[in-house]
Amino acid sequence: MIRSMTGFGEAFEQIDGVQYAVDLRSLNNRYFKCSIRLSEPLAGLEAEIESQLRKRLNRGSISLVVKMHFSDAKAAHRVNNAALMAYVEHLETIHAKIATDDRTANIDLTALLALPGVLETEDDQEVLRQARPVVLRLVHQTCDRVEAMRATEGEAIARDLAIHREVIGDRLELVKQRAPLVIQEYHQRLRARIDELLARAKLNVDQVDLIREVAIFAERADIAEEVSRLAEHLEQFKKLVVSDSPEPAGRVLEFLAQEMLREANTVANKCNDATVSRAVVDVKGAIDRLREQAHNVE
Repeated sequence: MIRSMTGFGEAFEQIDGVQYAVDLRSLNNRYFKCSIRLSEPLAGLEAEIESQLRKRLNRGSISLVVKMHFSDAKAAHRVNNAALMAYVEHLETIHAKIATDDRTANIDLTALLALPGVLETEDDQEVLRQARPVVLRLVHQTCDRVEAMRATEGEAIARDLAIHREVIGDRLELVKQRAPLVIQEYHQRLRARIDELLARAKLNVDQVDLIREVAIFAERADIAEEVSRLAEHLEQFKKLVVSDSPEPAGRVLEFLAQEMLREANTVANKCNDATVSRAVVDVKGAIDRLREQAHNVE
């Protein structure tokens, strides 16, 4: 069954004081277009995440946001005690050299925290290593939810397509039945017109010339081939819509709709008949709806 290109999914998880949130959105696009926004420590996962998205979502404008938030305890900087004590010992040595009865110096520990190497954050590579399996799992979950939403919307699109296919099929049947009568009626009109003109002029017409004229019109107005191709395209369109194949069908559906419209235009140009023209107008309107909906299909 066909799938829509529109979908939304989100997933959350908290592990070891770290909160992860993944937001995935999918909109219509002729090709696969991906936008990924990651928290700074996760930047190294962008290529791997994009590869995963390409495997799961074949077509559409994809927007993925991954946020990672540390709890207060996890976000706190770690004090490097050895570095801090080295600074303190160094300052005490200097103080011992300059201290006198009227000259002393105070050590501000708060100021020492700003010195290089005293406060340390968790290693970025270690953060990335711990976050990788969690983020990839959440991305996989959001893809599942987006695909589920795409499938649901695809069912609604398939029902709408079925309605328009039925209109096209009905009108094509009318055209098939009407086409032979168009030739007959032309022959009758031409015969009556010639008889009227000849009666006034009191002349006779060669039956061979009359048959030749009707044959030329029949050849020029023959739409059997175009109607047959249109019907074949319509049947192929239907098979793609209801197929269980996981392959995306949107581009093929767009192509078939374009071909059906081309055949319908040819029928309208070749067959000079009011009934057929009205039927073709309905066919072209339904094909336009098929083409519009095909733009929404993955």
